[in-house]
Amino acid sequence: MRFSLWLALLVVIGVVVFAFQNSTAPSVVTKFLFWNFETSLIYTILISVGSGMLIILFLWVPRSIRASFREKNLNR
Repeated sequence: MRFSLWLALLVVIGVVVFAFQNSTAPSVVTKFLFWNFETSLIYTILISVGSGMLIILFLWVPRSIRASFREKNLNR
């Protein structure tokens, strides 16, 4: 458990350093369906990494809860 937390922390630090080093890059246009967003590269990188982390978290939490319930039922 601690290894995965340290690994996640290192990934976050790496992404933040990468994003800040590329903060002087020109703006990026993101097109999605009928919307066009023009933002800085740093915001695009941080939002995409944050979204990916949230998706993984939302997929992991129910699985963890089910495993916890199974473990409690096996102990009874």
